[in-house]
Parts: sequence; C-alpha cells; structure tokens
Amino acid sequence: MSHLINLIESLIEKKIGFKSIQDGAIDTTTASGELMFNIFSALSQFERRLIQERTNAGLAAARARGRNGGRPKTGINNPKVQMAKQMHLNNSLSVESICESLAISRATFYRYLAMES
Repeated sequence: MSHLINLIESLIEKKIGFKSIQDGAIDTTTASGELMFNIFSALSQFERRLIQERTNAGLAAARARGRNGGRPKTGINNPKVQMAKQMHLNNSLSVESICESLAISRATFYRYLAMES
C-alpha cells in the first residue's frame, strides 16, 4: 500500500489526478476523493505502525523470557565445518565437489574455512 501512496502523492505533485476504476470513492481530482485517499493513506500508515509496535513488543517479551530469535550459530566444532576444512586441506577435491558432497553453498564453505580453529 505504501508504494501506491507514494505513487499517488508524486502524481498529485505533478498535477495529475488519479481515479480508481474499481473503487468509485477514490478520485483525487475531486476534494472528497482526495479526502478519502488521505484517510485510506493515514489508516494504512497507522496499521503499519501498529504491526511494528506489536512485533517489537513480542520480540521484547520473548527476550525477557530468555528466547533469542534467529538460527543457532554454527560453531567450529560442528562436524560439517570440520569435514569441510579437512576436505579442503587434502587438496584432492575441488571446491564445487566439496560443496556438493556436504550440501552447502560456496559462500558457506568459505565461511567455514574462515572460522578460527
């Protein structure tokens, strides 16, 4: 909805009117239509802020209970990390084949190699 709001506001600045074919109440070329559009815009922004506040409150409540979001960190002792490092040290396999055999991406492979032992 914010993209539509930005588009309409830029059109209004250029003195271009907007009339919705489907919703007869939105016609920025009239005073009442512009009022309706501004009301919808304000309600949309209000709803977006409410969602942000609820999300932040939920995250804060979870942190207070000792819960942290996100994926668990992969440590140096992870068997996949150890295997990737060992396979790389052997110099017998290409990076592509190591990534394929461990089912990891190239970026993950290099992140594993960068981990301190």
